[in-house]
Amino acid sequence: MLIIDGDYPMALAVRMNRDLTLPLDEVRSAPELPGGRSGWSDSETMASLPEIRRGGVAAALVKVVVDQHRDNAPMPGGPRSDELSYALGQGQMAYYRILETKGEARILRTSSDVKEHMQQWEDADSYDDLPVGFFLGMEGSDPILWPKQVHEWYDDGLRVISLGHYGPARYGHGTGAGIEGGLIGRGAELLQEMDALGMILDVTHTSDESVRQALDIFNGPILASHQNCRAIVAGERQMSDELLKRSIERGAVIGASMDTWMLTRNVEKDWSGKRGDRREDLFRPKDVTLEDVVDHIEHVCELAGDTLHASIGGDTDGQGGAIGAPYDVDTVADYQKIPAILGERGWDTADVENVMWRNWQRYFEEFLP
Repeated sequence: MLIIDGDYPMALAVRMNRDLTLPLDEVRSAPELPGGRSGWSDSETMASLPEIRRGGVAAALVKVVVDQHRDNAPMPGGPRSDELSYALGQGQMAYYRILETKGEARILRTSSDVKEHMQQWEDADSYDDLPVGFFLGMEGSDPILWPKQVHEWYDDGLRVISLGHYGPARYGHGTGAGIEGGLIGRGAELLQEMDALGMILDVTHTSDESVRQALDIFNGPILASHQNCRAIVAGERQMSDELLKRSIERGAVIGASMDTWMLTRNVEKDWSGKRGDRREDLFRPKDVTLEDVVDHIEHVCELAGDTLHASIGGDTDGQGGAIGAPYDVDTVADYQKIPAILGERGWDTADVENVMWRNWQRYFEEFLP
């Protein structure tokens, strides 16, 4: 069965110095280079382009991820200046463009691009030589230095933006700093410029109050690329039923994340990226399976009253790789285990296909230009 992954921060490979055009076993066993490198262990990598094709992942919402340094931010070590934030974001966009130029990927800029690309995958007997579809998104808004600059990013192919990531960003509060922080600075202006362009607002990784304020200002399409349910797992990183319902009423698709931090129930200790405890010790893969992921998918369907708003948003490798994913997920190809779980719970084929890929396909066909 085909898959569309609603969240793949693939350009983290630029920082981690990974060659994702290689088979996954070669990525995982790559020798460490002199001087070392930042990022999580290569041996835990869940996805590369050949592995994505092996797993039937026809397309993914890939991300530009840059968190500018701010004192006491949950994610330290970001760029020190506006200019560096912009340059790093542009570098990640360039990474996606060169993959398209080399035929490894196809950037899906328009509705017709989506239709043509998905038909190519549906008709194919083998996926080995097909380009992987990329929807271009931004997780956190720091690389957009002023609201009207978003037009430049749009012309480069960017279609989806979340205002926050971790802590306060340029235009709104992300998670990791409480749920009360609202829009920041010229956040309302950015939303208005996005509206004028027909861009999509991602309400993932954004504080509750920022989401409420944004929904009151922004009239365009919204989605939640990788967002689980607070009713099942407590914590500000998950989304309340109130905001899930408001998002669904606006036509959003909600991607279920494969991050153990967002799936482990009854854990008393929080983790924000800078505490002394290792995340893998607090949120252990052995405590979480894809059954837990499906619980979140079904909760969204219950809130919606149908199967048209739930899908996958794996946060593929954004959770640190397999060590931060459910016990039965070693690579992105293991997402193919979800249809069997849904089938065992009584789902019919059409509803399973909605969750695996058709919901994301319909969404982007409707809301891309």
